[in-house]
Amino acid sequence: MTGLNLLESVKMAIKSIKSNKLRAFLTMLGIIIGISSVITLVAVGQGSSQSVTEEIGSLGTNLLTLSVTDTESVQLNLDQLEHFDDLSGISEVAPISSERVMAKKGDNSIQVSITGTTSPYLSIRDLSLSAGRFISDIENELRQKIVVLGSDTASTLFPNTNPIGENIQINGVSFKVVGVLESVGSSLGTSGDNVIIAPLSTTQRVTKNTTINTLYLSAENEEMINRAKFQVQGVMTTLFPNSSDSYAVSSQDDLMETMSSVTDTMTLMLGGIASISLLVGGIGVMNIMLVSVSERTKEIGIRKAIGANRKSILLQFLIEAVVLSMIGGLIGVVSGLGIAKLIGIFSSLSISFSPSVTILAFVFSFAIGIIFGVFPANKASKLNPIQALRQE
Repeated sequence: MTGLNLLESVKMAIKSIKSNKLRAFLTMLGIIIGISSVITLVAVGQGSSQSVTEEIGSLGTNLLTLSVTDTESVQLNLDQLEHFDDLSGISEVAPISSERVMAKKGDNSIQVSITGTTSPYLSIRDLSLSAGRFISDIENELRQKIVVLGSDTASTLFPNTNPIGENIQINGVSFKVVGVLESVGSSLGTSGDNVIIAPLSTTQRVTKNTTINTLYLSAENEEMINRAKFQVQGVMTTLFPNSSDSYAVSSQDDLMETMSSVTDTMTLMLGGIASISLLVGGIGVMNIMLVSVSERTKEIGIRKAIGANRKSILLQFLIEAVVLSMIGGLIGVVSGLGIAKLIGIFSSLSISFSPSVTILAFVFSFAIGIIFGVFPANKASKLNPIQALRQE
């Protein structure tokens, strides 16, 4: 088929679509919904994955976390921490003992998590102070009743006053406020601002819980993170030889890989579900094209009678199906990008557009036109011209 005939076939396809606007729109609707759903859901999935990766990365690339999952089998205490301090690949260690407590100041009260720890915690977690200071080693040794408040905790207990130097009640015990943390927002669905930090020794006495359930360790540099991880696992194997299932040592890379795997799987599932709409849209295109062939049987007969060959008839109807699908695909791409953008504006979800997915979705709509247009086009091309002319 020459370029002129191809252009003429495209014009005829567009003319046919214009003559049945409502039917053409309903035919394209499945493709529009499918394309826009794929683009929107993939954008939300990839945005969530990127957001989680950034949150994990913000905690520091040289951070190791030792999490005790069974405190009955593994009971870490302060005396055992020197084993971790002596490791060559570890620069700082911060033990954690946490409990939920009730904090009060006058008529204001809040249910909050108290984190008992030591002075390296501030630098290991890369936190900053908005006012006051952090706890010191000497205060830990002397079991001083002092606290550092998270920004949300400070604003709740002291809505209109400076909390530094003031006292609060934690489980009925008076504590002096010496510092307030800068806001860090939420990470992995947990607020980092609704906390109270106190010396580990004091926290264990107040909560009557001497268990250390988490240990944050800082590797000397990012290159030594794997070596440091093996060293920590070696210490735990020595201290608790038969309790390997009761704790876990993880790095930020481990968390990133896990979360990336989960979000990628979810994105793939969402994209797969949305792709079903494309399949339904393709079936709609085929059905409408079959109807079009039936309606235009006499036209096909006339064209064949004046010399049109089978190939030209087949290409005419195939081009019509492709044009129909591509218009639907283009509308679907525009609406998908628009919907995803609106979701990003009016919700807290992160959106990340993927040019490759957008292009692939549009190409897929083109493929649908070919795949589901071949059968009706082939049927049209095989019509007997004499029988077609007799058709009323």
